[in-house]
Amino acid sequence: MRFLSSLPVRLSVLGLAAMLPSCALFRRDPPPKATHVMYEWEDDGGPGEISVQIDLSSQTATYKRGGRPVGWSFVSTGKEGKSTTPGRYRITEMMELKHSNRYGWITGPDGQVSNGDAQPTTPVPEGHTYHPAPMAHWMRLTSYGVGMHAGNIPNPGEPASHGCIRLPKDFAPVLYAAAKVGTPVTIVKSGAPQKPVPRQPAATAATPARPAAAGG
Repeated sequence: MRFLSSLPVRLSVLGLAAMLPSCALFRRDPPPKATHVMYEWEDDGGPGEISVQIDLSSQTATYKRGGRPVGWSFVSTGKEGKSTTPGRYRITEMMELKHSNRYGWITGPDGQVSNGDAQPTTPVPEGHTYHPAPMAHWMRLTSYGVGMHAGNIPNPGEPASHGCIRLPKDFAPVLYAAAKVGTPVTIVKSGAPQKPVPRQPAATAATPARPAAAGG
C-alpha cells in the first residue's frame, strides 16, 4: 500500500524527466543585436524645395522642405587629416554612378583586396588590379571633388571618409530623387556630440561592405 500511495508521485517525476529532453529542443537562440537607425524620411511632398544641413560634430544631416523638417540621417565626413570643410554649398552635378579619380583599392590575382586604401598613383604589383572607388548617387558640392554619395558608415557618429559626405546606402537614392542641381547644402560644426537615435530595431541582414576606400 505504501508503494501504491507513492506511485502517482513517482510517475509524475518520471513524466517530468521524460519531458526534459524534448524541452531542450525548443531552446531559443539569443535575440539578434540591435542596430542603429540610420535615417528617417517623411517628405510630405508639399511646397518648397529640399535643403540639407550637415553637422560635422554629430555626424548627422537634417533635411527640410520649404523650411519644414522632413528627415535626418547619419553621415560620415572626412576623417582626421582629410576633414570636410564647413561652409555653404550647392549641388552642382548629379550622377547615378561616378567613379573616383582619387581613391580606390587594389586586388590580387585571386581577387582578394591587397590594398583597401589606394590611389591612382599607388604602385600596382604585377598581376594586381587597381579599382577606382564607385560613388553611387553622386551629388557634387565643390570643384575639387567633394560631394555627397552612398557609402560605408562603419561607426555611426564617427567620421571615416576622405572628405566626401557618405550617406547610408539605402537612403542615398531617396535623397538623390528629392534633390536637384542647385539644392543648398550647409555644413556646420556645432560642437554638439549628441546624435539622434530614436529607436533601436532588430538587426537585418547586413550588406557586405566594400573596402574602406569606397568613395571619398
